[in-house]
Amino acid sequence: MSLYAELHRHLGGSVVPRVLWRYFERNRPDISDKFSHYSAFEQFYTQPKDTLEEYLELHTLVESVQTKEALPYFIYRLIRGAYIFENLAYLELRYTPFYRTPAHLSSVQRIDAMAEIIEVVGRASQQSEYPVVTKQILCLHSRLSYETNRATLELAAQYPEYVCGIDIAGGDAAYNLEEIKRLYAHAQSLGINTTGHLYETTDGCYPELLPYLMRIGHGIQIPLHYPELLKEVAARGQCLEVCPTTYLQTGTLKEISQLKTVFNRCFDAGVDIAICTDNAGLHNVRLPFEYENLLTHDVIGFDGLRACQAAAFRHAFAWPHPQQPAYLLSSLLNDRSSHRNSLESVEG
Repeated sequence: MSLYAELHRHLGGSVVPRVLWRYFERNRPDISDKFSHYSAFEQFYTQPKDTLEEYLELHTLVESVQTKEALPYFIYRLIRGAYIFENLAYLELRYTPFYRTPAHLSSVQRIDAMAEIIEVVGRASQQSEYPVVTKQILCLHSRLSYETNRATLELAAQYPEYVCGIDIAGGDAAYNLEEIKRLYAHAQSLGINTTGHLYETTDGCYPELLPYLMRIGHGIQIPLHYPELLKEVAARGQCLEVCPTTYLQTGTLKEISQLKTVFNRCFDAGVDIAICTDNAGLHNVRLPFEYENLLTHDVIGFDGLRACQAAAFRHAFAWPHPQQPAYLLSSLLNDRSSHRNSLESVEG
């Protein structure tokens, strides 16, 4: 049995359609009543979009109901599904805490309320029933003020028991480069792990931000259009967080076969890739399927699959063991076998 590490999953896009629909029926009939039945909602929620901007609008629908009171409901079901159906051993869950605070509050009040959101998500993620190592990545947002984003990264430093890093999200075409560089430099000074949505689309190609990142969120435009940068990416030890279904959902790529160039050029350059889902709920897809789909379409082979599985654990910000789970399980089985053989030898 393979056990997986998921390094790029958004809390807003992680809710599977059926769970979200049931929540709407019970708590927000004003939303569910807009659809004649569940299948109409599922089609609306999961169908591909023409652009990244159109795709990101769906996040606001989920963010509006992921309140402090509702977050444990969504997170419990997320981790239960990740453990039972995806064989996840490790999960980094990313979101913007500001957008989970009450919208009627002032900006200052919402900033003050972010800490409680982080604590709620942190407590809800610690589930002994479904033992998945779960940490938060706090997303700075391209459409939020510098002050809000700085407060977010400072909270990341204050909650190391819950938070393992920061991200920049919200649509790469809207990035304020000077502000982002200042924020990431501050994050580095605080010892915060860094990733960021970069080189996902042709609008998000900012080479000046690359030195600030430990991992690159998506990054597929580097091997596709800027392969000369791969040497620098490899030298920094950066890993690409590649989310195959996303690029079809957002219209960034026409066919999954286009990713073959991404994987081949990265492997040749010594650049690691972690395969991720990004928004498993919006895509109606689970992480093992992302691997299977890449294999089925001959984008990678089994050697590439194993390399990506290993890379995900190696680049995980908070995986607590020096080896991935397969090694730990093998060691456990070997120890049991050796113990049994020893007993049989003594009895013999």
